[in-house]
Amino acid sequence: MINMILCGGNGTRLWPISRSLMPKQFVKLFDGKSLFQLTVNRNKDLCKEQYIISNTEQYFLALDQLEGLKNTNSRYLLEPIAKNTAPAIALACMTLDYDEIVLVTPSDHLIKNKKEYKKVLQEAKKIAQDGDIVTFGIKPESPETGFGYIEADGLNVLSFKEKPDLKTAKEYLKKGNYYWNSGMFCFKAGVFLDELKKYSPSIYETSFNAISNSKASTLRRISHEDMALIPEDSIDYAVMEQSKKVKVVYADISWNDLGSFDALSQEFKKDENGNSIDENIIAINSKNNYIHTSDRMITLADVDDLTIVDTPDALLITKKGSSQKIKDIVKELKGRDTQLHNIHQTVHRPWGTYTVLENTAGYKIKRIEVKPNKRLSLQKHFHRNEHWIVVSGTATVTVGDEKRLLRPNESTYIRMGEIHRLENEGKIPVILIEAQVGEYTGEDDILRIEDDFERI
Repeated sequence: MINMILCGGNGTRLWPISRSLMPKQFVKLFDGKSLFQLTVNRNKDLCKEQYIISNTEQYFLALDQLEGLKNTNSRYLLEPIAKNTAPAIALACMTLDYDEIVLVTPSDHLIKNKKEYKKVLQEAKKIAQDGDIVTFGIKPESPETGFGYIEADGLNVLSFKEKPDLKTAKEYLKKGNYYWNSGMFCFKAGVFLDELKKYSPSIYETSFNAISNSKASTLRRISHEDMALIPEDSIDYAVMEQSKKVKVVYADISWNDLGSFDALSQEFKKDENGNSIDENIIAINSKNNYIHTSDRMITLADVDDLTIVDTPDALLITKKGSSQKIKDIVKELKGRDTQLHNIHQTVHRPWGTYTVLENTAGYKIKRIEVKPNKRLSLQKHFHRNEHWIVVSGTATVTVGDEKRLLRPNESTYIRMGEIHRLENEGKIPVILIEAQVGEYTGEDDILRIEDDFERI
């Protein structure tokens, strides 16, 4: 069985923790592990391989986080445009044998009952081997309006329901045969493709054309032109709601999709007044507050039922129960001259990280960390000069035709338009301070001439 991990979400409802270039599935929220890492760990002993579907930025995040895990065997499919789950799953299935059992899981769900989870997967796998498509239903604990529902009669799916209003959700709970739709599936790759071809032929045909034009490898890249031709649709609409081969397995697995701060807050310990526990939190005469903080001290007095999320460059304060409105905040940010919806102060790259220390008109200052045996692209800029000062490690620096070593407290200067590269050939990280000076210091002022990560 292969675990197909869908990594395409941006997690906008968890802003400012989650950003487009560091979505919630890669944020290390649980004892130094991300939801993506927990997903891999949960399934790697039950599946022979991980098949990771993502865009290019998330691919590098996945690579970086897999380095910290043991006994992983992975392949990748990169989508240049997000087209929802049906095309993503179809493209991956088209690279597998017909009878290969596929377990499709999101990368951003939390599952705590591993014993029951293993039992449920074994049941689903057996049903899938008989030629059916399995979906996993979660027994609802409350009248949740943020989930779709599955109406079931035993293993048979009677219908799929859209996210209901509160009155309808309460009726579902009373009836007892309605389950939350988990977004997890199990099937033979060929059976899924047969059903997709039958019910959504345009997705099948354009996906087949796209995969035929891609190069066979453990890293499949779909071209922008081919991906643009594929219709956008979810697996639910494209297949599940139409197929006559769908079965449901009930999964009592302590599942949480962490789709909001209200859901996230349930997973952390609280003090006797229901407030988050952290050495950087002081709460006086305050109750039921979820506080996420990094390094700064957060103090509360005489306030109840708040969600407070503090990051180095953005602060969110909202009432509990209103976290669904964070999408509106992100939409507003996208309309402003800011990158707060997109990146954190610290940005992860395949070669390491950079942190923006100061950014103002005319100059930008960064802290850059390059991992051992990694290097940035050979590049040049059109609107800025750069000064590099090494703080730790030994940097190999190429400027024009000259290549030399820079040690701590040594520096170099790169003129506007000059070809250059930064490299770490050592065994410890290279840390340096970069000062950019120019009329424009945006991240898109870069021409890559050569790149180890094929980002040209």
